[in-house]
Amino acid sequence: MTGIEKAESATVRHPDSQAVRQLRDYVNTSLSLIWQRQAIFAGALVLTLAYFDARWAMWCFVTLQASELWDFLNCRRVERWDGRGMPQYRRFLAGVLANTVVSALSISLWVALVALQQGIGGHFMPLFFLFAASLFAAMNNHQILPALQLRLAIYAVTFLFIALLDIIKLLPPLSSFVWLEFFTVVFVMFFILDSSRIFLRLYRSNLHQMDVLRQEHERTRAAFRAKSQFVATVSHELRTPLTSISVAVDMVNSGEFGELPQESRDILQIAAKNCARLNSLVNDLLDLQKIEANEMAFHFDSLEVNDFIREAVEMHQENGAETGNRVEFVRHPEDMWIKGDPMRLMQVMSNLLSNAIKFSHPGMPVHVNVQRLEDLVRITVKDRGIGIPEGSRKVVFGRFSQVDGSDRRQIDGTGLGMSIAESIVEHHDGIIDYVSELGVGTEFFVELPLLKVAGRAQAAE
Repeated sequence: MTGIEKAESATVRHPDSQAVRQLRDYVNTSLSLIWQRQAIFAGALVLTLAYFDARWAMWCFVTLQASELWDFLNCRRVERWDGRGMPQYRRFLAGVLANTVVSALSISLWVALVALQQGIGGHFMPLFFLFAASLFAAMNNHQILPALQLRLAIYAVTFLFIALLDIIKLLPPLSSFVWLEFFTVVFVMFFILDSSRIFLRLYRSNLHQMDVLRQEHERTRAAFRAKSQFVATVSHELRTPLTSISVAVDMVNSGEFGELPQESRDILQIAAKNCARLNSLVNDLLDLQKIEANEMAFHFDSLEVNDFIREAVEMHQENGAETGNRVEFVRHPEDMWIKGDPMRLMQVMSNLLSNAIKFSHPGMPVHVNVQRLEDLVRITVKDRGIGIPEGSRKVVFGRFSQVDGSDRRQIDGTGLGMSIAESIVEHHDGIIDYVSELGVGTEFFVELPLLKVAGRAQAAE
């Protein structure tokens, strides 16, 4: 977990987490706008030096830079803070407010001095600078309301000071354009206040939505952890009695306790098959839990593809013989090596071959081929069976899902095998996919990177 994530998790648990989060948002925004502010200050300094008193301009600029440095150091301290301890939060907040006063006074003094040097009328430049500073604050300093209120209050006083300069000097009648400029300034002030209110409302709305999303995320994570723990517990609790039942059934079925009538042997064979199915389900559930927790172990070694596929085919010949679905494999003339986990890849091949046998029409062969594609090897398992409807990929590789998910489906399964196979292949930097034609058959293929000849010996070591 990163420092920021730790800080966020700490603020979520703290009773004043929203205030701390607002402080962090203020700090992040302030740091992200450093160079934008510096560009604005530099432009204002150039114009002031060119047309007004250079000494006052430099003095205000230095004061402003001092407040910027103070703000930067304070923001860095907040970044390193773990979010705990309200006394520390209050010290940081006091620093933000004090810096806000210094910064706002420096800007206000700057524009006020420019207005004083201009004489009567023509205060467009200082008023525009002050308007830009006010709008900038409304857009970017609304995270901490007291800081925004302080800054805008200082700017408002400066607005009124500049607007009243000519009125105090000239004492014009109400019909004079001097009063029009004053009323315009007042209108601009209300516009800035309204803009600040809108930005503040949007920010608080976003905060509320983030709180809702964070709570939903925590609930989802808790439910996910509970589900994973439940699956792991149930699977482990099932495995021990299931193993005992399976061993007992096999011992009785083998005739170790005497010869059995044919009817009894048939019943025991059904029990043995169901034990195997249940054991497969338990293994799939445990594998799924390991995948979700990112705890599935892989032990990579160099494998010769032809030998590996031949072994997988031989393991499933007996299953195919029961339904007349012979598994046919012709060895590729070239030796091809991959780097992989033999047990996990055998799990993938077992899933593909058993599915091909299950979904093939009785008596139709299952074809297994190996093909080289430049620096890849493609392993294909092709059946002649019912096929898969178009657009079913998410269902095929989904969890607890089958293309025929009805209660009347003729072929049993957990709906986990292909999802686990896809995860295993992805851990080998490969891909698994299929092409299918409904009513004709399906061809699944796995593509894995070939091991270079130079690296084969190294991998074997």
